[in-house]
Amino acid sequence: MTTHSYAHLLPPHYKASITAWLAEDAPSFDYGGYVVGDVERTATLYCKSAGVLAGEPFFTEVFAQLGCSVAWHFVEGSELEPGGAGKLAVATVRGPARSLLLGERVALNTLSRSSGIATASRRLLARARAAGYVGVVAGTRKTTPGFRAVEKYAMLVGGADQHRFDLSSMVMLKDNHVWSTGSISAAVAAAKSVAGFAVKIEVECQSEAEADEAIAAGADIVMLDNFDPDGLRVAARSIKQRWADRGRPVLLECSGGLTEDNVDRYVCNDIDIISTSSIHQVRLLPLRCRWQRSTDSLQGTKHVDFSLKIDH
Repeated sequence: MTTHSYAHLLPPHYKASITAWLAEDAPSFDYGGYVVGDVERTATLYCKSAGVLAGEPFFTEVFAQLGCSVAWHFVEGSELEPGGAGKLAVATVRGPARSLLLGERVALNTLSRSSGIATASRRLLARARAAGYVGVVAGTRKTTPGFRAVEKYAMLVGGADQHRFDLSSMVMLKDNHVWSTGSISAAVAAAKSVAGFAVKIEVECQSEAEADEAIAAGADIVMLDNFDPDGLRVAARSIKQRWADRGRPVLLECSGGLTEDNVDRYVCNDIDIISTSSIHQVRLLPLRCRWQRSTDSLQGTKHVDFSLKIDH
């Protein structure tokens, strides 16, 4: 029987990224390591805020490269709840004290960020399902440079689709492509001339007329971008019916400003894909005047709080 693990998705070169992260954090002398030496120690990984556990392979590999071992007490994707105690033991790490402290911050940062994305993904997906949505909930390509594999991985652990991984995964023609080419039809034709049968073509559209042009030109997916909820429902139903009658089914995606707080307003099962960057990206909001009280100049994905403590 095949055992499936999210870790099996990762290419071998992700380990080189972790080597680079460790080099960034200790570019020359490790003064703290001198203080503690290489006496063998055990440390406990604690979760201190509720969330979905994601990022085990990255955390484990950080310590593997430093000669330490990690024993996990929960499987990837578990719901963690610290409860009344305020902290929950999630894993045990063993190795030289110097190595435990060398890997601590790199491992915790990666785990906290990954778990935060998985948590946000699962929460938004649950909100959409509760509102009756049966389609795909996806992230976007608005990821952190150099950290994409972690963030895309975390979306999957949280139950969200990762959307396209990179520019080579799918052709997405946005307004800049269309303006630069002259028309949606010209942009789609150019894409089809090189993308071949294996690569899907998606076109960002601002109206039903643009959607019709994209479908007629051969687009596989139409993104209805920045529609309001009522306008989205009307347009999606109209487009689906019109092209079904012509024997040309098409996938419809909606995007633009969708969050956990408002996704239920956009639920419409004529839409096949709901995509949002809110599950993996911190969004900057306009700051209020300095004499106004403001607690929310940042909004977006929150980290799950973890700490690593050497047992004593």
